[in-house]
Amino acid sequence: VQLQASGGGLVQAGGSLRLSCAASGRTFSRDTMAWFRQAPGREREFVAAIGWRSDLIYYADSVKGRFTISKDNTKNTVYLQMNNLSPEDTAVYYCAARIGSIQQGSRYYNTWGQGTLVTVSS
Repeated sequence: VQLQASGGGLVQAGGSLRLSCAASGRTFSRDTMAWFRQAPGREREFVAAIGWRSDLIYYADSVKGRFTISKDNTKNTVYLQMNNLSPEDTAVYYCAARIGSIQQGSRYYNTWGQGTLVTVSS
């Protein structure tokens, strides 16, 4: 069981990136999928999550209106479209999965990807 995150990189403030998280090893169609991020010297924080039927979506206040999470069960992949990025969004972004309802605490997720670095320059 593995999650592989990709799509990070260096972007200027105001720019956009799309992160992908491909799941393998089993189907994740019944999982809640989430994105977290961790900036240097800071704790890992919740960014967004999507329920297994994609009918429930939650965002952290700091990214509402700028980030969009989506899920393609046929590809076993979850995406995070990030627009209007700011230097405060600089962090390693992790995808995570859990069987069950959406939770914003990282401790509720038992499958994690390796992280992809997003750097936003001013």
